[in-house]
Amino acid sequence: MDFFDFHHHKKNIRYGIYNLDIEKTPPDFYFSAGIHPQNIQPENIDSQFNWLQSVINENCFAIGECGLDSIVSVDMKIQKDVFLRQIQLANELKKPLIIHCVRKFYEVISFRKKSEQAMIIHGFNKKQSIADDLLKNNFYLSFGKAVLYHLSLQDTLKTVPLDKLFLETDNDDFNIEELYQKVSEIKEISIERLQQQIVENLETIKNG
Repeated sequence: MDFFDFHHHKKNIRYGIYNLDIEKTPPDFYFSAGIHPQNIQPENIDSQFNWLQSVINENCFAIGECGLDSIVSVDMKIQKDVFLRQIQLANELKKPLIIHCVRKFYEVISFRKKSEQAMIIHGFNKKQSIADDLLKNNFYLSFGKAVLYHLSLQDTLKTVPLDKLFLETDNDDFNIEELYQKVSEIKEISIERLQQQIVENLETIKNG
C-alpha cells in the first residue's frame, strides 16, 4: 500500500512531493520549488527567481516552500514582496503553493485573496483558532509527525474536513504509514478511505 507524502526532503521517497533546495537540480518525480524566507538574498532576488523559473517543468507539482517567517533575519517587507511574486508566478503557471509560516498566520491569510490557486500550510501544528481561521479562508492543512503525540493537535485534526487535509514527513525521520494509521483512527475512517481522500485532494489542487 502506497502512502503519499505531501512534503518531504528525502530523495529516496518517490511517492510524494520532494522539496527542492534552492539552486539544486530537480529530480525526475514530483517536487516543489520555491524561495523559502530563510533563503532570500535581498541583493540577489532576481537571479533566485531566474533559477526558480528555470527548474519548473512537468514534474513541478507546486511552488514552495514560500511564505513568511518572523524568526529569520530577512526584512519582513522583502519577505512579503518575494511571497507575492511567488503567488503571482503560481497564478501564471496554475500551480498550488506550499506555504511555510512562522508566527505570521494572519499576514499569510491576508495574501489569500491574491492567489487564484490552492494554498497549503505545511507542517501545521498550531492551535484550533488558527486552524479555524485558515480553513475559513480556504487553506488546506498538511500535518506531520506532531500528530502522533500532540494531543491538542489531534483534537484540532478532528475538526479539519477530510477534503482540506494532507499528510507529510517533512524533515522528520519516521514512516509516513504511522501517520496515516494515526489519522485514520482520529478521523474514525479506514486507512484506505483516508488514502483515497488524499489522492482526491491532490487532484483538486492540481486542477486549480
